[in-house]
Amino acid sequence: MTTKSRVKKGARDFADFETSIQQLESLIETLEDEDTTLEQALQAFEDGVKISRGLQESLQKAEQRVTVLLEKNKGMAVTDFEDLEDSA
Repeated sequence: MTTKSRVKKGARDFADFETSIQQLESLIETLEDEDTTLEQALQAFEDGVKISRGLQESLQKAEQRVTVLLEKNKGMAVTDFEDLEDSA
């Protein structure tokens, strides 16, 4: 896979992730709406669980990619995000 195709795939994955987040937010609004029937709420909940699982899988894959990149560049210093926030 070329660098250009990897960048396109990464952008597509990010867009898919963002779309899933928006879908999840929409489902939450449906669940919070007092006019939502029980059947609609159950369907929204079920859909939300499926989307949530997909998002979790995407995050795990991203974490694995970051781990591989860090392994390849062992000489580079790694700073925890929380450490960056504390120093700000």
